[in-house]
Amino acid sequence: MKCDMCSSEEASVHLTEVVNDKVTKLHLCEKCAKEKSNEMQSHFGLTDLLSGLMDLGSPIEGGALEESLTVKCPACSMTFYDFRKTGRFGCGKCYDTFGKQLSELLRKIHGSDRHVGKRPFQKETRPKEKPDLQRLRDELNELVKNEEFEKAVIVRDRIKDLDRRDSEN
Repeated sequence: MKCDMCSSEEASVHLTEVVNDKVTKLHLCEKCAKEKSNEMQSHFGLTDLLSGLMDLGSPIEGGALEESLTVKCPACSMTFYDFRKTGRFGCGKCYDTFGKQLSELLRKIHGSDRHVGKRPFQKETRPKEKPDLQRLRDELNELVKNEEFEKAVIVRDRIKDLDRRDSEN
């Protein structure tokens, strides 16, 4: 499939764009996808989203202004005011430093500041037979050492069955 923008390269990126309930599907080559990405970021970015949720455009009043300017991250010296302007933190310590303000933002976005979502799907696991296999091998060695060959044959066959099952999985 050729790129919808340049019509010369193979499309490797497939976008679905929804604007005012109108769905547009785009098939783009890597170069055109980068250009489209830059264009989309200039129209709407994370800062725009955060500004709407945090009222970044509105002035900060009273003690909140002083706190947002004076409280700094101990690791990178970023203030919450800087975060409000850029929409990005300077380092991982910022999350601890500005936890109170972030908690309020998360409540606005998610309705809660705690994650209580689902756990990822986990494949059902069978009990491991490896320890059982080792135990059987030890038992086989003991039976051979004691010259109990009839019992040893039964244990040997059981070990072969377990090995065969392991190789099939």
